[in-house]
Amino acid sequence: MPNAPAPQLSFDELGTPLREVTFVVLDLETTGGSARTDAITEIGAVKVRGGERIGELATLVDPGTGIPPNIVALTGITTAMVSAAPRLPAVLPALLEFLSGAVLVAHNAPFDAGFLRAACERHGRAWPHPPVLCTARLARAVLPRSEAPSVRLGALARLFGTATQPNHRALADARATVEVLHHLLERIGNLGVQSLEELLALARGASAHRPTQRQRQQRRLAEQVPSAPGVYLFRGPRDEVLYVGTSGDLRRRVRSYFTAGERRSRVREMVDLAERVESVVCAHALEAGVRELRLLAAYKPRYNRRSRHPGRGWWVVPTVEAFPRLSVVTTPRDGALGPFGSHRSATAVVDAVLEAIPLRRCTQRIPARNPSAGPCVLHELGRCRAPCAGLQPTDDYAPAVATWRRLVDGHDDSALRTLADGITGLAERERFEAAARRRDQLCMLIVALERAHRLAALAALPEVVGARPDGRGGWELAVLRWGRLAAADVARRGTPPMPVVDALRRGAQTILPGPGPLRGAPAEEVRLLHRWLTTGGTRLVHSEPNWSEPARGAASWVEWARRARPEPISEGQID
Repeated sequence: MPNAPAPQLSFDELGTPLREVTFVVLDLETTGGSARTDAITEIGAVKVRGGERIGELATLVDPGTGIPPNIVALTGITTAMVSAAPRLPAVLPALLEFLSGAVLVAHNAPFDAGFLRAACERHGRAWPHPPVLCTARLARAVLPRSEAPSVRLGALARLFGTATQPNHRALADARATVEVLHHLLERIGNLGVQSLEELLALARGASAHRPTQRQRQQRRLAEQVPSAPGVYLFRGPRDEVLYVGTSGDLRRRVRSYFTAGERRSRVREMVDLAERVESVVCAHALEAGVRELRLLAAYKPRYNRRSRHPGRGWWVVPTVEAFPRLSVVTTPRDGALGPFGSHRSATAVVDAVLEAIPLRRCTQRIPARNPSAGPCVLHELGRCRAPCAGLQPTDDYAPAVATWRRLVDGHDDSALRTLADGITGLAERERFEAAARRRDQLCMLIVALERAHRLAALAALPEVVGARPDGRGGWELAVLRWGRLAAADVARRGTPPMPVVDALRRGAQTILPGPGPLRGAPAEEVRLLHRWLTTGGTRLVHSEPNWSEPARGAASWVEWARRARPEPISEGQID
């Protein structure tokens, strides 16, 4: 009997059906082109679903400054027109609510999304990270240049004969963009694009292909996955964990693996092996991120490329002996600096420190009494007092060890000043190459110390409670203990948050501190928690004791490093 023809694919077999997607088409007018220095003057947004318009939002916005003449000439919006308009903090909550659960669409979307993201950061609102679709990029992916030499909004409106013509006013431009979007959606059916995932992949420049039969068969794995934030685990034939990921919408993310929009060969191979998908629902993105790190460390999935060893790292520590030297080890203890992602980066920092602190460089073990080795060449060069030959007693050597400990603890930055003065001296003697090498060493040391001080200060706290706006009128809550996440929950809109905080603290996990500067916590988890506490408008509800960072730490040197080096060294370069 011949094989039956493959059934025609339904929308539901292709990921998130386009008919079910809500788009919010946005246009902003601003005082200029920089999201950092310019401000929004007008907002226009149109919400559409299934080809129908279901809502609009439009308002002028007082930017708090005058509107430049060239912008007035372009948009017709004058300073007098916006003088009685609401300021952005009053408008932003309604706009974020309007955008909730939708795909953000804009013509030249990086511009509009960038201004909105910057506005959220500036006014303490959580950026909701919506999927973003750029109609300019989509048009370039869909339309041949012979038909559309230009993909500017005005040119596309003329090409499609839209009822609304753009005129550099927000609502009119948003309405025109809606019509352009619908015309483009009509075109993409011939390319096999019928889901949101494929649409976004096409706009990003990826080729559109139909899902394979195996992808369609595997889609059953997503049937029981909830639409909630959390972590997902793909498991293989022996129930082994193949891949761990996190998402604000587990169902949408997992379904995307079974669409034609997924073109990564390694991920497609993983999906072919998968037998089931396990999901862990979390209160919010922070809990999901922490759980992902812990699961990666526990299972070390072969298809994950990053963070499989969050506890692994290299540390610089003084040895325990009469004449301590700096050693690079994998197990931290008190007085350690790190962690570093490689032995090489840790060694580079040791080289920088030894230029400022007179600790010995040799690796031999020197007894406290009657050392009898011969002085090495470093002694002849005046770079070592030769404790190995009994020429330097322990009490004369001890101040160098104390200087190292104060540097690592953030209590004394004199070693950094010594290095900076040395760079100046080399430059004055026109030894520019040597000065540049020393500068790079100092910059790397500053980055390493600043990160260490920042993370150690948080990991030293028995308890910290933070609350971050969820963008929908509620709060994301987290309890941290000794640099680890101990509990997480949300207080929905209309729910008093403090009773939730009190219950969360009572039920939070008990965590015992471990050794080392991070009290046994993985550096990646502490870093994730620190970023959550210090960005996105998070408020510090409780800290025991008060959270502080060392006054003489490396943070005050970060600006020096930024100015001294054309391409500043980032944390990634010491990881």
